[in-house]
Amino acid sequence: MSTTHPPAQSTPARPTSRSRPVPRSGRIGHGSFGYVFFAPFLVVFVIGIAAPLGYAAYLSFFQDRLVGGNVFVGFDNYTRALGDELFRAGLWRVTLFLLVQVPVMLALALLAALAIDSGRLRWPALFRIGIFVPYAVPAVVASLMWGYLYGDRFGLIRQIGDALHVDVPRLLSESWMLASIGNVVTWEFVGYNMLILYAALRTVPQELYEAAEVDGAGELRKAWSIKLPALRPALALATVFSIIGTFQLFNEPNVMQSLAPDVISTSYTPNMYAFNLAFNGQQFNYSAAVAVVLGGVTAVVAYAVQARSMRKEQSL
Repeated sequence: MSTTHPPAQSTPARPTSRSRPVPRSGRIGHGSFGYVFFAPFLVVFVIGIAAPLGYAAYLSFFQDRLVGGNVFVGFDNYTRALGDELFRAGLWRVTLFLLVQVPVMLALALLAALAIDSGRLRWPALFRIGIFVPYAVPAVVASLMWGYLYGDRFGLIRQIGDALHVDVPRLLSESWMLASIGNVVTWEFVGYNMLILYAALRTVPQELYEAAEVDGAGELRKAWSIKLPALRPALALATVFSIIGTFQLFNEPNVMQSLAPDVISTSYTPNMYAFNLAFNGQQFNYSAAVAVVLGGVTAVVAYAVQARSMRKEQSL
C-alpha cells in the first residue's frame, strides 16, 4: 500500500546581504569625502590665487583717464606692453640671467647631492645642513649681506683686495651687477635644489647598485648609468621652479638698488617695472597688463621645458 506525501513546499530564499538594499539617507558616499578634503585647498586657491589673477586681468582691459575716468580700452594695454622698450629690456635681462645662472646653480646642486649620496663624506649631515642654511636666510637679508661684501668703499672683498694689492673688479658696476645678483641667488637656492635631487636619489632601489657592483661598475659608472637617469624627473622639476623664480626676480635687485641706483633702474626686471608702475606711477591698469604678459611668458617657457622633459622620459 503506497502512501502519498503532500508536495514539499518551497521555502523562499532569504535575501543575502548583497541583495539587501542599503538605505542611503544619512550616509556620505566615498566620493563626497574627497570634496570635503579638497575644499580647504580650493578655498585658499580661489581667494589667494584665482581671484587676484582674475582681478588683474580685469584691470588690464581698462585705462584711467583724466576725462572719462576708468574707460574700457580692450587690448590697448597689452599692445603697449609688447612694444615697451623698458619692459622688453628687463625681460631680456632676466632671460640672460636664466640661461647662465640656472644651469650653474643646478650643476652645483647636482654635485652636492651626488657627493652626499656617495657615502664618502665624513660628516654628510653637517655638509647637507651647511648647504641648505642659506635658503633659510630671507632674500632681503641675503641681499643686504652680499651688498655689504660687494661695496666699493666699505666692502670686505674690496678691503681684502687692497690688503693683498690685487685689483678687484667693481662688483656693483653695470658690467658686473647681473653676475653679482646671480651669485646671491645661487648661494640662496643651491641647498633647496640639492634637497630635491638628494630626495630623488634616496628612492633609487639598492638592488640596482648591488647589480652594478656585481658587474664591476665603479662609482662614476653607477652615477652615470643609474643616478643621473633616476634624477631626470627631479631635475625637470627643479628647472621649472628655477624658471618661475627667475622671471619673478625682485627682492635681490630691489634691495641692491639703494647701493647702486645708477646701475639698477626701476625697470631692471619686469617684476620691478610692474611694481613701480603700480605703486610709484599709479598706473595700475598698465601694470596689471605687464604682470599678465609676464605671467604668460613664464607659463609658456615653463610648460615648454616640462613638455620637453616628458617627451624625453617617454622616448627612453
